[in-house]
Amino acid sequence: MLLEIHQPMVIASGADYLESILLTQWRLGLISRKGKKLYIVLISLHGLIRGENMELGRDSDTGGQVKYVVELARALGSMPGVYRVDLFTRQVSAPDVDWSYGEPTEMLTLRDSEDFLDEMGESSGAYIVRIPFGPKDKYIPKELLWPHIPEFVDGALSHIIQMSKSLGEQIGGGKPVWPVAIHGHYADAGDSAALLSGALNVPMLFTGHSLGRDKLEQLLKQGRLSRDEINSTYKIMRRIEAEELSLDSSEIVITSTRQEIEQQWRLYDGFDPILERKLRARIKRNVSCYGRFMPRMAIIPPGMEFHHIIPQDGDVDGEIEGNEDHPTPDPPIWAEIMRFFTNPRKPMILALARPDPKKNITTLVKAFGECRPLRELANLTLIMGNRDGIDEMSSTNASVLLSVLKLIDKYDLYGQVAYPKHHKQSDVPDIYRLAAKTKGVFINPAFIEPFGLTLIEAAAHGLPIVATKNGGPVLDNGLLVDPHDQQSIADALLKLVAEKHLWAKCRQNGLKNIHLFSWPEHCKTYLSRIASCKPRHPQWQKNDDGSDTSDTDSPGDSLRDIQDLSLNLKFSLDGEKIGGTGNDNSLDSEGNATDKKSKIENDVLAWSKGVVKDTRKAVDQNSSSGKFPSLRRRKQIFVIAVDFDTITSLAEATRKIFEAVEKERTEGSIGFILSTSLAISEIRFFLSSGGFSPSDFDAFICNSGSDLYYSTPNPEDGPFVVDFYYHSHIEYRWGGEGLRKTLVRWASSVTDKKADNKEGIVTAAEQLSTDYCYAFTVKMPGSVPAVKELQKVLRIQALRCHAIYCQNGTRLNVIPVLASRSQALRYLYVRWGVELANMVVFAGECGDTDYEGLLGGLHKSVILKGVCSSASNQLHANRSYPLTDVMPSESPNIVRAPEESSGIRNSLEQLGCLKG
Repeated sequence: MLLEIHQPMVIASGADYLESILLTQWRLGLISRKGKKLYIVLISLHGLIRGENMELGRDSDTGGQVKYVVELARALGSMPGVYRVDLFTRQVSAPDVDWSYGEPTEMLTLRDSEDFLDEMGESSGAYIVRIPFGPKDKYIPKELLWPHIPEFVDGALSHIIQMSKSLGEQIGGGKPVWPVAIHGHYADAGDSAALLSGALNVPMLFTGHSLGRDKLEQLLKQGRLSRDEINSTYKIMRRIEAEELSLDSSEIVITSTRQEIEQQWRLYDGFDPILERKLRARIKRNVSCYGRFMPRMAIIPPGMEFHHIIPQDGDVDGEIEGNEDHPTPDPPIWAEIMRFFTNPRKPMILALARPDPKKNITTLVKAFGECRPLRELANLTLIMGNRDGIDEMSSTNASVLLSVLKLIDKYDLYGQVAYPKHHKQSDVPDIYRLAAKTKGVFINPAFIEPFGLTLIEAAAHGLPIVATKNGGPVLDNGLLVDPHDQQSIADALLKLVAEKHLWAKCRQNGLKNIHLFSWPEHCKTYLSRIASCKPRHPQWQKNDDGSDTSDTDSPGDSLRDIQDLSLNLKFSLDGEKIGGTGNDNSLDSEGNATDKKSKIENDVLAWSKGVVKDTRKAVDQNSSSGKFPSLRRRKQIFVIAVDFDTITSLAEATRKIFEAVEKERTEGSIGFILSTSLAISEIRFFLSSGGFSPSDFDAFICNSGSDLYYSTPNPEDGPFVVDFYYHSHIEYRWGGEGLRKTLVRWASSVTDKKADNKEGIVTAAEQLSTDYCYAFTVKMPGSVPAVKELQKVLRIQALRCHAIYCQNGTRLNVIPVLASRSQALRYLYVRWGVELANMVVFAGECGDTDYEGLLGGLHKSVILKGVCSSASNQLHANRSYPLTDVMPSESPNIVRAPEESSGIRNSLEQLGCLKG
């Protein structure tokens, strides 16, 4: 089958592109005479990333994705309208890797930036920013990074906040310049980007590069490993959950081909192409989507720098010597390859891939070895990374290489197959040129290749290609094959090598269409997609005195300010539901624009008549005096997040923690936050029954992280003040009333199958629910579906939220996808500057099903021995992946303490939080 061309969306003219950038800048309130304004964050965590002399093929984590993200960052940094690009990755200071990977920052040299040198500023350009996280002095594979993702998120969050302030001073008129988007690459970075974009309330983009569900299918199809073995080796279920979360959180998912959307992403619970089209149609008709949301899929094939490439013509006979009139020395890599061949004049079949099972090199060698006509017509060159000795390779890579060598021996392919041990990145263009000079063919036989950069590179050098049908950008310049079908691979290669007219046609098509994949074209499309996102960023700023001021620069913000005034700073005396701000949201809030406008008008009218009390004055007054919120003046914050199933047990543990630090608590150097699944009305009972005062705590994170209250020092104002700015921070994609009705229907369908009357065992707890938390009471915890099953049901219906079983399974809380107890702590850092490293989280040995989010990160953790240990079997038995896959096992920030005051104090001293 001849490859079909998938042309990316191309901006019609430079004027159209500039208009899209100006639109983005206007919507973000960034337009001024200084021009370049956008700040973009990219994330790619695994592998070894640097700007020059990339060690591609060094290991399975340092491959094409590394080159792609570096070139993307460099290309975006060169675009008009972009001021700064940060590419976040892991800082690696290990003895077995080069020192350059331990440098905190590396500036990337921009291409073709001469046209706007006068617009460059102090911090402008593109940078690799390396965040330390995970084991110190150790380079670890991506499968072992999962427990350390929260630590990366906290470190990256700190950098972004500082950079936003710095850019604000340079180009923002003193106001922070927040990222216009945060773009995660691969599942681990997608998980990180979801948390970062939620903490900052900015749009998220995601590129999968390869997808876990597709890889799982391919591995099962190979039959070498069982499902449990696959999960143990690749942590595949944790990866899949990260990709599902990325779908929940992303505004845009970037793919390279339509096939990736229709055949790979559709395997996920959170994406359905048919439902996506239906929702888009409803939006266009301005019809409510009943709280359902679907990310936009954007086909933007990868870019490449090929303006410096001169396609190699070669001669008909396949001569590889230099021109006699103008002799030039052949590149050294040519001799290194040709020494393997008995007849180096034959066309070269070229494969460029590390020896990884998913690259499918062994099937290629079998196809070549078993096809005599192909062996007679062509040679095979395998560029499989760099190696010194097989014994020094990873076991997986060594196994593949040994299999290749055995196949060469089996089919007696000596003199026909080249497999050099070493090559430099700068040799790769010369390798393509050699293959083109011999009128050869490039093949990428990988089982999955959504972003096949090598296919683009080969086309740019005039090589026809054979590519897997499972993804990859195509240019009408070759043949598609089933990577599992050995005969299909052999037939395609033989056809291209033997039929000279087809070879010439594919070569010309590739050269003709390659311009569609230039980096400038890629970036124009990319930035126009960002311009289509609804801008989101923190809705407050703090003056030097700490008081809130409105961040209003764009024309629409004046109305938003009045909305904030009437909605976002109201006192709550008893914690009942206020308003209804989370209900009836539709996709991107477009489907119910009329209702929202009417609501704003009514709120403004009520405010103007004095019906809604304006409490901003009280908050500002307290802020400027340093008293509100009081947690801002604490040296340390202790977060009590122990998930007991009774209020009495929680009160006992709280008293012991208080006793452990009574001296510091009395001095006021330590503040306390209660982080719980309880509603605020239940917290009132907890305080009164336990003999506590609201002022014993600086803040209350309630309803599993969907509500945030502060204690107020003014008795006439009531015990609590609710932070409605937090609600505006987490309301993204909240399904509101449509979600609530779906949950009620689901609850009514859950019955005790053993009982004759099929009585419902899950009932709505209206008195405990709020606008951003739908609570349900569970009568028989052992008989309800696991969280993963409920989450699957909701995702299939395009409802984006977190379902959490709490209080030993007796309650279910459903909250916004951007809300959680750990995210609430990050919010306190973003809004009030409460350093995460100065927080200590107290937790049990297990807890609610959001327990894994409480541990890890920059904060310190104290695990109370023997507390909540029964929850492990009750709530976590049917997880998609074991807790051990995501819990940091040997972190210096985590200690275990007995549940008594002296033991707790000793543990705090061990962490360095208290003096002995």
